[in-house]
Amino acid sequence: MSDETEDQQALADEWAAAMEEQGDDGESVDPDELLAATGVAGTSVELDELMDEGTPVSDPKLDVILDIPVTLSMQVGQTDIPISNLLQLNQGSVIELDRVAGEPLDVMVNGTLIAHGEVVVVNDRYGIRLTDVISPQERIKRLK
Repeated sequence: MSDETEDQQALADEWAAAMEEQGDDGESVDPDELLAATGVAGTSVELDELMDEGTPVSDPKLDVILDIPVTLSMQVGQTDIPISNLLQLNQGSVIELDRVAGEPLDVMVNGTLIAHGEVVVVNDRYGIRLTDVISPQERIKRLK
């Protein structure tokens, strides 16, 4: 095994151990299922087929999109401010967001909401624990 692969495996093991320590609520999320159900454009898979709960993730029709890279982002909140206020921002400025402290973050894939989660700290790094995953059927409805 290469050093990079060993490093990635060690990091994955650390995260798994840390998540076990913090208590798992018993819900597991298959990352392949999340990627397959995000509605990535440019695929030959019909939306009706993705909406069918009986379509397995290992379906050969979905294999064409499983290696497509996507952007995963967490949204803490947002606000609208005038450009004049934006230009006055400097180090130490505080921007008030539209969320209450402690409210779950939005987990977005290519700008589409797929889950909500809470911030966790593992070995001095930030992470996110998914608390609510939006069903593939609901995500597809939001795309239409």
